[in-house]
Amino acid sequence: MSRMGIDEGARRRGCAPRREDFFPEESFRSFGSYSKAFKETPWRLKDRVLSRSNDNTELVEVKARSSHEMKKTLNWWDLIWFGIGAVIGSGIFVLTGLEARDDAGPAVVLSYVVSGISALLSVFCYTEFAVEIPVAGGSFAYLRVELGDFVAFIAAGNILLEYVIGGAAVARSWTSYFATLCNKKPDDFRIIVHKMNPDYGHLDPIAVGILIIITILAVYSTKGSSIFNYIASLFHMVVIVFIIIAGLINAKTENYTDFVPYGVRGVFKASAVLFFAYVGFDAVSTMAEETKDPAKDIPIGLVGSMVLTTTLYCLLAVTLCLMQPYKTIDPDAPFSVAFSVVGWDWAKYIVALGALKGMTTVLLVSAVGQARYLTHIARTHMMPPWFAHVHEKTGTPVNATVTMLAATAIIAFFTNLGILANLLSISTLFIFMLVALGILVRRYYSSGVTTKQNQIKLIVCLVIILGSSCGIAAYWASSDGWIGYVIAGPLWLIGTGGLWLGVPQAKQPKLWGVPLVPWLPSLSIAINIFLLGSIDKQSFIRFLAWTGFLLVYYVFVGLHASYDTAKQFETQKGTKEAEAHWNKVEEGVDGKVSHTPSTS
Repeated sequence: MSRMGIDEGARRRGCAPRREDFFPEESFRSFGSYSKAFKETPWRLKDRVLSRSNDNTELVEVKARSSHEMKKTLNWWDLIWFGIGAVIGSGIFVLTGLEARDDAGPAVVLSYVVSGISALLSVFCYTEFAVEIPVAGGSFAYLRVELGDFVAFIAAGNILLEYVIGGAAVARSWTSYFATLCNKKPDDFRIIVHKMNPDYGHLDPIAVGILIIITILAVYSTKGSSIFNYIASLFHMVVIVFIIIAGLINAKTENYTDFVPYGVRGVFKASAVLFFAYVGFDAVSTMAEETKDPAKDIPIGLVGSMVLTTTLYCLLAVTLCLMQPYKTIDPDAPFSVAFSVVGWDWAKYIVALGALKGMTTVLLVSAVGQARYLTHIARTHMMPPWFAHVHEKTGTPVNATVTMLAATAIIAFFTNLGILANLLSISTLFIFMLVALGILVRRYYSSGVTTKQNQIKLIVCLVIILGSSCGIAAYWASSDGWIGYVIAGPLWLIGTGGLWLGVPQAKQPKLWGVPLVPWLPSLSIAINIFLLGSIDKQSFIRFLAWTGFLLVYYVFVGLHASYDTAKQFETQKGTKEAEAHWNKVEEGVDGKVSHTPSTS
């Protein structure tokens, strides 16, 4: 089977799918081939669990499977505005009010600080990977290099879920603020199906309409999307500054007298949900492949946008809770209604318009990021290679963009924001925890460099870090005592300190690295797991159901497709190396090697 055959789906110019575009691998050529492959599932699974990619494979060989290059048109200025556009959306404009009213009260600002610190630690980890491996696959590519194909696929499925759910949540929030702009209630624009569950029976055609518009723009041009995002985000920033200044003019300090009405537990419960407000910066890391100078542009773009975003979030949270008592905050459009409450009814239209602009840019950057994730996943054939097609003229992944946004539109049409936000936070925190773990593996393990003894030390330290973090989270979720923290806290220190003092770093970043390794990545792991412990049971059930579906798909489809692809390219690589070697021999370059072919 030729390379042309295995990548035909990624290389065809047209978008009309054929069976060969989805399943060109040897295992899917016939029922007999699939039966034979399926019988080898245990051995293939072991191979994929233990196999790891490398930087060069992701940067050269895997990227080449899209046939056409993505255009390098972005710089650090574009990335900062993409970061702002990606993050500041429905999280701050909708969930702030919901969490302040129901979980944290005025202390919602502390919830933003906690989730902001967690997000910033994750940004550091993403930045090192994005600079070292500047490809469209983002965290999927990073985890494939450090933790192997199997872990990368499970993460990839949750990455795609994160984007679909995040886009759906923002699209439905778009309808809420559009309703405010029209002096209507959100349900006035929705189709209410009374026989359906209320969580799924408020159908939202406006959310679908805005997603169709975003799809067209995202498919057209990445640079064009960047220009639109820059203009819209600039207007959005003006509105945010207006909200802060005008809101503080109408501030009443008595609204802050009961600062932590739901206790510390409420602060952390809100921070777990509000982590949703920081989702989006990972989309910026997927644009590394289209960045002119990744070593300079990515650190400035990612870290700069996150620091600015966290500052604005805290100021907006303080402003909202000073304007009106937390118990009276509107859950659908809190800032708009807050201005109505203080008598500035005209201001709610400015707020609503700014919120719509912000949510539009979030949807746009999300569309750009999720398509690039799917493109890179499809390059490995874990997903059908038809999704890896990059359009020759636009330089954008058309098939992946349209497919992801179609899935987003279906979810947005049916599902309410509360369900979406909790499920999204689980997927995001899980992925960010894995990326931080990947940084530790990258720094402390290198094949052929790390000794067996140091490998054992590394594994023991990582198990202690993960175990103690899970212990703290579980104790927090189930008890109001303190003894669990006294046990698990020192264990985390022992695991991290043991890694710091007892295991030498096997690899140093060439261009930009996370500071204070292993402490910052280990802290990122601990905070992400801790926030997971604050999320409700039903969301975990949905998360486990989705992960179970991913495992079924992987065992029956993804495993065999990616296994065939990996082995095919290993064979081709070996053939090319042999050809190059014998060309040298025939030219007399390598005089020490016999002209008799080896049988090895």
